[in-house]
Amino acid sequence: MKKAMIPLALFIVLLLSSCRGGNVSMVEIPDWAPSEIYTDAEIGSAFQTVKDYFSREFYGCALTKLYYPGDAFSGEFAEWAQRYDADEAIVIYSDFAVDSSGGDGSLMPNSTYEDWQWVLVRDDGGKWRHVTHGYG
Repeated sequence: MKKAMIPLALFIVLLLSSCRGGNVSMVEIPDWAPSEIYTDAEIGSAFQTVKDYFSREFYGCALTKLYYPGDAFSGEFAEWAQRYDADEAIVIYSDFAVDSSGGDGSLMPNSTYEDWQWVLVRDDGGKWRHVTHGYG
């Protein structure tokens, strides 16, 4: 009976290990121009929010690059904040690779997505929260 349980236990371990989210271990974060809106720490916190979401939700994908597009998009920030009834918003861009699974099935298998946008909002200088993502 115990010998029969070993293959079952191995199967369960393999199944659970394949149910992890996206890979964020090799993400590149290039230097960005200083912002007049956000401190480096606030932008870094926004990057972490994206990484946390990606690692939970983007199965079969690897985040390769995160970057802040700069303050030139601040008009968009105000529109996003208003849309989500928040005090502030920020847009972070990313690149990521998709494996043969196509992620959750909504992404092109064996492809690379570039300039993917992540919209984050917050109130009163609090924690960023993810509200939407995709191409603008």
